[in-house]
Amino acid sequence: MTDLGDLHYFLGMKVSRSPAGLFLSQRQYALDILQRDGMSECHPSPTPVDTSSKLSASDSELFPDATDYWSIMGGLQYLTLMRPYLSYPVQQAYLHMHAPCTSHLALVKRVPLYVRGTLQFGLQLHASSSTALVAYSDANWAGCPDSRRSTFGYCVYFGDSLLSWSSKRQTTVSRSFAEAEYRAIAHAIAECCWLHQLLQELHRPMSSATVVYCDNVSAIYMSSNPVQHKRTKHIEIDIHFIREKSQRPRTSRWDCGGC
Repeated sequence: MTDLGDLHYFLGMKVSRSPAGLFLSQRQYALDILQRDGMSECHPSPTPVDTSSKLSASDSELFPDATDYWSIMGGLQYLTLMRPYLSYPVQQAYLHMHAPCTSHLALVKRVPLYVRGTLQFGLQLHASSSTALVAYSDANWAGCPDSRRSTFGYCVYFGDSLLSWSSKRQTTVSRSFAEAEYRAIAHAIAECCWLHQLLQELHRPMSSATVVYCDNVSAIYMSSNPVQHKRTKHIEIDIHFIREKSQRPRTSRWDCGGC
């Protein structure tokens, strides 16, 4: 193998080194996307998504040719690698890939217009001595106007650096806000378990407990309450999964908390 020196560019990502750590940017890739879609000279948008409204599958007429929609979505999917805050609007737009409407196209075009005004943004990996693994989870209960499924999201920090994140729609309908939050915690803990195993294989095992934060008191209470009520039996697997992780000894590198 040939040593090519320090990493500078990799698959459209620019790597800048500094005493603070590594800064990962997709500026050139974003410019190429804007140029390809004819939006390089458009006025930027202040936000990537309109939070005051929820798009439905029947909001407007079907778009006659979905080629532009699919093309923009393909480019935006890769941008989420360095921009975690784009995960939610891209996930929402992907829900209508099979039959996009004219209002959906406006949603999709808003994301690159936001990128147009934030080309300098990227992902900062900090040079830190901390090796703590901390996760945050949240859920939007019954956020989908068509199926009333909830959207969950989580992010995992390794020390001071953001390591993993996700935003997805839950596969089943949650019958309470606590259930939606609890399922989000289960996904966050599953991701932490995978990261634990990965760090173990890289000979960097965790030396401190992993804390998972949730802002729902009922969901936190269910993780420690040994009683199974009728209202929670339908999520029994998630309950036992989280309870097993939270009640293991401290040497197991796990802890649960609330924010």
